[in-house]
Amino acid sequence: MNENALRLEGVSKTYPGGQANVAALSGIDLRVESGEFLIVTGPSGCGKSTLLHIMGAMDTPTSGHVYLGGRELSSLDDAALSRIRLEEVGFVYQFFNLIPTMTAHENVALPLILQKRSRSEVRSRAAAALERVEMGRRLDHFPRQLSGGEMQRVAIARALANSPGFLLADEPTGNLDSSTAEEILGIFQNLHAQGHT
Repeated sequence: MNENALRLEGVSKTYPGGQANVAALSGIDLRVESGEFLIVTGPSGCGKSTLLHIMGAMDTPTSGHVYLGGRELSSLDDAALSRIRLEEVGFVYQFFNLIPTMTAHENVALPLILQKRSRSEVRSRAAAALERVEMGRRLDHFPRQLSGGEMQRVAIARALANSPGFLLADEPTGNLDSSTAEEILGIFQNLHAQGHT
């Protein structure tokens, strides 16, 4: 058994509703090995985002177990889960979630700063992550000065900054035109070819 795998066993998630509870996930078993490229598809409202949030330690299942690197996530405290989100899982959102008052470089540097890395390492790693997504020339631009595709490239660079073991993306092309969406998917394919999960 690969201890670097991300594994879900019998994962269910239920949200309280007005008249009845809403089952977003029911009995999900899933294993993602290190180095895999996996796409989850389905209609709107079928639980894809809920699944990704649980896989990324941003939400907890109502029942079942999630294992990351051999650790059962429900046994961890908030500080340990925060460390996992900061260091082991990179997350890319549909709506970018960039901080508008920070430059591209500062947005990518933020997780490195939170990890208490040295100033020189923060600078160099953030710049290198932006170079990997072909945004090295836009380091000092604010989100309002970037196109949708450029903002998503910055968001991908931010997710990569701490070299996470797993990169999760929740509809990363859902807010982009078709040609830009193809470019973004190409970036994910290149990252996978370089060994990212």
